[in-house]
Amino acid sequence: MANRLSGDAGTRVLLIEAGPAYGPGEYPDVLADANRVRGDDAHDWGYQTQDLPMLGHNVKAPRGRVLGGSSAVNAAVAMRARPTDLARWTARGLDGWSFDEVLPMYKALENTASGDDAWHGRSGPLPIRQTTMDDNTPSMQAFVLAAEALGFPRVQDFNGASQHGVSPYPLNVVDGIRVNTAMAYLTEDVRRRPNLTITGSAEVDVVMFTGRRVAGIRLVSGDVVTADRVILCAGAFGSPAILMRSGIGPPCHLRELGIPVLQDAPVGQRLKEHPFFYNTYALRPPSDSMEPVAGAILWTASTEACQGELDLQISGTHIADPEQRRAGGVIVLASSVTLPNSIGSVRLRDRDPRVPPVIRYNFFSDRSDLRRMLEAVRLSREIGRTAPFCDVVGGELTPGPAVADDIDLERSVIAAVDGYAHPTSTVPMGGADDSDAVVDGLGRVRGVENLFVVDASIMPDIPSAPTNLTTMMIAETIAGRMVGGGPAQLQEGAHGRRSA
Repeated sequence: MANRLSGDAGTRVLLIEAGPAYGPGEYPDVLADANRVRGDDAHDWGYQTQDLPMLGHNVKAPRGRVLGGSSAVNAAVAMRARPTDLARWTARGLDGWSFDEVLPMYKALENTASGDDAWHGRSGPLPIRQTTMDDNTPSMQAFVLAAEALGFPRVQDFNGASQHGVSPYPLNVVDGIRVNTAMAYLTEDVRRRPNLTITGSAEVDVVMFTGRRVAGIRLVSGDVVTADRVILCAGAFGSPAILMRSGIGPPCHLRELGIPVLQDAPVGQRLKEHPFFYNTYALRPPSDSMEPVAGAILWTASTEACQGELDLQISGTHIADPEQRRAGGVIVLASSVTLPNSIGSVRLRDRDPRVPPVIRYNFFSDRSDLRRMLEAVRLSREIGRTAPFCDVVGGELTPGPAVADDIDLERSVIAAVDGYAHPTSTVPMGGADDSDAVVDGLGRVRGVENLFVVDASIMPDIPSAPTNLTTMMIAETIAGRMVGGGPAQLQEGAHGRRSA
C-alpha cells in the first residue's frame, strides 16, 4: 500500500510500523534467513489463543512485529488462492473479486522466470521461484515420490492451471534470503520518495474521528498524527483490536470495557485459521540433511470436499520442535484442513492497547473439520509407510507407533493441534446485504468515512492456500482502485491528501 499510494506524487503517505523499520539490507539473519521460520521474541507479538477449555491447550499465534509483518517470519510459501476460493467471496455479494478479475493483480506483484505467461508476471516486485526436486533434501524428494507411488500426480506449477497433486514449493526466496514485502516493495528508490515517510517503533492505539470522519490516529505513546485517510494493515488480530478500541465493533462488548460505541459492526466474529497437525519422522543417515527447511506439499480433496475444492494439505518441511531435532535429522509431514468450517473470534481483554486481545480459534468446533483432519493424518501416515519415504526414515516420532486406532489418533490430534499461521476474516468484506461484513469490496469500513482496512482480516473466508500471496494481491487490488482506476469517490480529492 505504501509503495503504490506514494507512487502518486500528490499523495503524502506516512507508514507507521509497531516494530523495527529495517532497511532492505538491514534485516537480521533470524528474519532474512529462509531456513529460520517464525522469527524470535524480539520480532513477534507474543500472541497465544485461549482455547484451553476446548482443546486442552492454548495455541501459539506467531505474528511478525517488524516492517514487512508476518512475511518477514513465515516459510515464504508463494501459493495463490484457487478460483473456488474466490467464488466463495463473490457469493457474499462482492463485485470485482472473482479469480479472473484478480489474476492480473497476482501477476502484477510477481516476477518469476518459470511457468506459462498466461499465469505469471515477469516484472513485479516480488521474486517467486519454483523449487525443484534437486533443490530439496533427499527425504523431501522421497516424500514427493512416495505420494506419487500412492497415485497422486506431480504438479508442475501450483500457481498454474491445476493444483491437485504433489510438488516442491514455490517460494519467495532468492539465494536463501526470505524476500519479505518490505524488501520487495520498499526498495531504496521507493524510500527516497519525498512524499513517503516510514516510522518504526510506533504502535497505534486508536483511530480518531471528527464526527464520523477520520481525523487521524493516536499512538500508544500518546502522540497524535492527523490524516485525511487511515488504512489499517495490522493483520487479523491487530486490525480488529484497533477498530474495537476506536469504538467500532459489537456494542455489548465495547460497553463492557467502557468504550463509547461509534459504529455497531461485527468485528472479530468470523476468525478463520487452518488447523495444523505435525506427523514427524526421524531420518536415517545419510538422508538426514535438513536444509532447505521448506520442501514440498501435497494438495488434495477430502471425501467431504465439494466439487472442485481441495481442502487438505500435507506440507513437508524440516521445521521441527527443537527437542525432536536434538535426536538428529527429522522431517515433518504436517496435515491441514484448508477449508475449515469452525469459526473463532477476537475480542479485547482490556482497553489498554498493551494487553493482547483474546483470541480463540475454536478448532474442531465443527466436527467435519476433525473428520477431515483425521483423514489427512491417515494419509500422511500412509505416505510414511510407502517407499521410498519409508526407506529414509528411522521411525515415526509423532503421534508415534503406539497410536494405532482411531480413538487414540483423535485424542492425539486434538491434544497437539496447532495453527498454520494463516488467520483471516476478522474484519470481513461483503456486499451491501451481507450482515457479517465490516468493510465493503474496497476495504472501506462501513458507517464511517475515510477509514480502510487492507490485510488478511478482510478476506470474507479463508482461502485453501497459504495466505501470503493473497494478502499482497488484496493490497495491490485496493491500492490500484484507489490510485489508478477506482470509483470516482476514491479519486476525488486524492491529490494533496495524507494517508496514514
